[in-house]
Amino acid sequence: MQTIVTREAIAEAYSQGLDAVVSLFEQVLEPVLEQVATLTARVGELERERALDSHNSSKPPSTDPPGHKPSPKSLRQPSGKKSGGQPGHRGSTLRMSEHPDRVVVYRPERCDSCGASLAEAPIVATERRQVIDLPPVLVEVVEHRVESRQCPCGQTSHGSFPEGVAANVQYGPRLKALAVYLNQEQLLPMERTGEVLADVFGCESFSEGTLDRAVKECFEGLAEAEAAIKAALQQAAVGHFDETGLNVVGKLRWLHNASTASLTHYGWHAKRGADGADAIGILPKFQGVGVHDGLETYWRYGWVHALCNGHHLRELTFVEEQLGQAWAGQMKALLREIKEAVAEARASGATRLPSDVEQAFEARYASILATGFAANPPPPRPPGTRGRPKRGKALSLLDRLSNHREAALRFMRDFAVPFDNNQAERDIRMVKVKQKISGCFRQPSGADMFCRIRGYISTVRKQGKHALACIQTVFQGSPFMPALAT
Repeated sequence: MQTIVTREAIAEAYSQGLDAVVSLFEQVLEPVLEQVATLTARVGELERERALDSHNSSKPPSTDPPGHKPSPKSLRQPSGKKSGGQPGHRGSTLRMSEHPDRVVVYRPERCDSCGASLAEAPIVATERRQVIDLPPVLVEVVEHRVESRQCPCGQTSHGSFPEGVAANVQYGPRLKALAVYLNQEQLLPMERTGEVLADVFGCESFSEGTLDRAVKECFEGLAEAEAAIKAALQQAAVGHFDETGLNVVGKLRWLHNASTASLTHYGWHAKRGADGADAIGILPKFQGVGVHDGLETYWRYGWVHALCNGHHLRELTFVEEQLGQAWAGQMKALLREIKEAVAEARASGATRLPSDVEQAFEARYASILATGFAANPPPPRPPGTRGRPKRGKALSLLDRLSNHREAALRFMRDFAVPFDNNQAERDIRMVKVKQKISGCFRQPSGADMFCRIRGYISTVRKQGKHALACIQTVFQGSPFMPALAT
């Protein structure tokens, strides 16, 4: 706190000589300097926080300020190839169909010169052009009639309606599947889903209530498929895990994602940590290698851990660019070099790097960490305080890279483990898009239905199946069961 010096105190010090004036000056200056140092540190901290964006932290690009384009935008390294299709790439140019659905012939009726009829004239040339377009598509009303017929013997026999035709008037499985697909996969809000059905297919009466019932029917029909996907993820050799905030009834909740290259599961809970993960039930029974971003919750589980180096590259970028620490750039280069070495070894058919190569990489890793720790000594504990003082971004990152170096380098020792956690981040991305389009879930049941249906759609897409066709099987009473081998 700044000391206020009165005129009388200054005059008294002056009358006592130079030493008294210097002492008074030091007395006034000391708290001012302390306050300046505190404010300078705080300004630096705020400036570093303001510098966080999608290229140097885990913040998504959507949080970057308007007009702000981080440089570089991506951590991917240039391949040296020109943009566009590469040599040998099969293009997607429109090609003539050898079996068109319809052929329209335009014949000249009379000679352009003399006006004679050409009805019987020989064809000397034909030029073809094809137009690919959509035919008019309207909903089709199919009436099912059951007849009763009387045999000469006097017995009356009755026909029967096909399975699924239960009401006097109802929507069929294709239309309900399309509505659910538009709402849950293409993320159209309920009102806009109805507008698409009306504008494109002439279905004017598909209300929000009808869509809600169709989504609920799909949700209930996929209970067995979701349980099977969860069980398969528990047995996966390598699993990817991530979580993100979810707005349910105006409150912050957490969506938990577990996935592989062929399976996806979403579940939500009020808690981000172990309570949520335990309630969903995949992580407690998982026994493989789990790839994650280092959230404290994951370390409480006994399976083998692998850290996402995509996160590390972004955090190292921040330390290098904003804090000016060269060791961070060296660590980025090393991690990328190891990644490239693994890719080359895998391409050659190897299952592991040579032991001397691994040891050399580990020695360089340890040396860079030592340099980093030398540049970031632990902060002293302020007098009169308890607990460990705040360690800052650089030292916290060093601690993680050091304490969990086996998890950070897991991809180097086990080629089945990826360099990053992009699988989970890709799977979770569309959930954020859903919230940006439609806002929060107005009821917990809406979040439940979205998680199950979206997880199923993601799974069948990963397995190369037609998502709309798979949803249709649910309304036909026999849901398609995705492959569960991982």
